[in-house]
Amino acid sequence: MARPRSFDENQVLRIARDRFWSAGYAATSVEDILTATGLGKGSFYGAFGDKRKLFQRVFDDYCTGLIEVLRRELDGPDEGAFARLRAQIMAIADETAADTCLRGCLLAKGTAELSEHDPQITAIARRTFDAIEEMLTACVAAAQRAGEISPDADPARLAALLLAVLRGIEALGKAGGSPASLPRIAETALSLLPTHKTTAPAN
Repeated sequence: MARPRSFDENQVLRIARDRFWSAGYAATSVEDILTATGLGKGSFYGAFGDKRKLFQRVFDDYCTGLIEVLRRELDGPDEGAFARLRAQIMAIADETAADTCLRGCLLAKGTAELSEHDPQITAIARRTFDAIEEMLTACVAAAQRAGEISPDADPARLAALLLAVLRGIEALGKAGGSPASLPRIAETALSLLPTHKTTAPAN
């Protein structure tokens, strides 16, 4: 009979996530994780397999949580859909601008570093981006039904544009771009949507 684990697995996953998130996959060694978590090698390999498998699990958990948060923020009645969409786009731009440590988004970081060599990471990233695009599409369609965005527009194309803008904001923020410029980029993208109602730009 296997002995019960003497450590909090969720806590270990959180610590490992933060190490990978801050330093990246390649720059984070198993020894770094062991030191940060206090685990012995036997416990680590027995519970998580190896560093690659641990990162895949952390990355999957992060992406699942990201999708859940966005769904809570974007789901709702047709009335107010454009306000929810705008709030989410601006929140991401503001959060990126405030990221003075340039840690960026783990989804973007993990995808850029590992997707070329790790099919599982590629699959998780693709699934996540597809889910985000679908949620944006649904929110745009809801805003169209509410008369806030022109019904003549293709909601999927607008959603793809917004996703590209968000990824661009993330890349610019990670590269140390001007924090003040990032919300302005988001504002400009939103202002270009074919809206039926005028939305005042932020000061």
